[in-house]
Amino acid sequence: MMVKTLPQVHIETFGCQMNESDSELVRSLLKQEGFGFTEDRERADVVLVNTCAIRENAHTKIYSHLSELKALKKHRPLVVGVLGCMAQNLKNELAEKEPLIDVLAGPDSYRQLPRLLTSALDAQEQGLRQKAFALDLSEYETYENIMPDRNDGVNAWITVMRGCDNFCSFCVVPYTRGRERSRDPESVLLEARDAATRGFKQITLLGQNVNSYRHGQWDFAQLISAVADQPGIERVRFTSPHPKDFPPTLIKAIAVHPKICKHIHLPLQSGSDRILEMMGRTYTGTEYLALVDRIRSIVPDVVLTTDIICGFCSESDADFQATAHLVERARLDSAYIFKYSERKNTIAARKYVDDVPDQLKGQRVAKLVEIQRAVTAERNRRYIGKAVEVLVEGDATRSSTQGMGKTDGNITVVWDKNTGHSEPGTLMTKHIFDASAATLYGE
Repeated sequence: MMVKTLPQVHIETFGCQMNESDSELVRSLLKQEGFGFTEDRERADVVLVNTCAIRENAHTKIYSHLSELKALKKHRPLVVGVLGCMAQNLKNELAEKEPLIDVLAGPDSYRQLPRLLTSALDAQEQGLRQKAFALDLSEYETYENIMPDRNDGVNAWITVMRGCDNFCSFCVVPYTRGRERSRDPESVLLEARDAATRGFKQITLLGQNVNSYRHGQWDFAQLISAVADQPGIERVRFTSPHPKDFPPTLIKAIAVHPKICKHIHLPLQSGSDRILEMMGRTYTGTEYLALVDRIRSIVPDVVLTTDIICGFCSESDADFQATAHLVERARLDSAYIFKYSERKNTIAARKYVDDVPDQLKGQRVAKLVEIQRAVTAERNRRYIGKAVEVLVEGDATRSSTQGMGKTDGNITVVWDKNTGHSEPGTLMTKHIFDASAATLYGE
C-alpha cells in the first residue's frame, strides 16, 4: 500500500520580531495537523511568505520574492500563501494582481491555515485552482494556548499582547493587527517555563505597545518581573514601549530586578512638536527628554535606543533641525533611522500629502546617521577598560574565528576565540579594550 507523504511547507519571514514569533505559531499549528517543514524551498509543496507592511523596502523585497515563486510555480505544482500584515493591508491588490497566490491569511487567521492549505492542495491534485482567503480581524485572538515551534537558539520571543490602540498617523498596525488585547499572564508564564526547559536563556516579550499591557490586576511591570523570576532564565528583554505612558513601576522593575535587561527601546519618531502632533504621538520633544532624564536618574547604566522617521509629510528644515538637536541632546545609545514611506489605509495617507522629495529625505537620514554615529561611538567608549557580562550567541558575522554576544544593554561584543570561548547561551565576562560605533571588542 502506498503511504502518502506529509505535505512539506517552507516558510519565509520578513519584518519585525512579531512576525518571527508568528511564524513559530504557524509552524506549531500546521505540525499539529500533520504538515511537515523543510528548509529547502525546492522540495516544498507549500511556500508561505510571512510579510511586513511597515516600510517600503519590506514591500519591495516581498514583491521581488513573489516574482521568484511565480517562476518556480511554472515548472511544478506549488501552493503559495501570503501571511501577515501585508496580506491584511493589501488584500485586494494582492488578490487581483498576483494570480500565483492561493492563500491569503491575516495575523488573526492562522488557526484556519491547516484547512485553507489542505483545501488548496486537494484542489491542485484534481487539476483545479482554488483561492482561499481568511482576513478577518479579531477582538479576542491571542493564540495563548498554542506553544510555538521554536528553532534552537539563545532567545525565545513571547508575544504578550496583540494589536494597537494608538493609531499613529503613519502606522498601519491597527489596521493589520486589530485592536489591543493582552494575553492571560499564566499562559505567558507557562510559555516562559517551556522555553527555559528547552534551554533558552533569554526571553524577549513582544507587543506593539507592551507598557499598556493589562490583564485583570496585572500590568506589564508585574508580568515582566514574574517572567524574570522563572528558573533557568538569565535575561528578559521587551519591545516596544511607547513614551506616552511609560509607567514608574516598569522603570523601577528594570532598576531592581537583576535579570531584567537595562535596555529600553524608546521610539522618538521626530523631535519637532508640530510633526509629533501630526503623527499623533501625544508627547512633545520636551516631554520625551524629561522621560529620558527620569529613566537615567533611576537606572543610571541604562542603554536607550530609538526609532526616527525622516521626511514625514510637510517636514521643513526647521522641523528636521529640531530632530537633530534633540538627538544631540538626548545622547541615546543608538537609533534606527528611516525615510518616511506612505502606507495605504493610514491616517497620514488619507489626510496629508507625502511632499518631501525622496532625495531630501535621504540627505536628512544621512545627516542624522552621522550625528547619531558620533554619539554612539562616544557612548560605547565609556566601556573601554571595563568588564562586561556577555551572553554568547555564536560566531561573529564577519569571521568564524571570533565569538559574538550581547551585553545586558544589547550592545554587540566580539572577541577572538583563542582568548576564550563558550557555547551559545553561556554568560561570560569580557574586558573591553576597544569600541566603535557598532561594536565593543573584548578579551
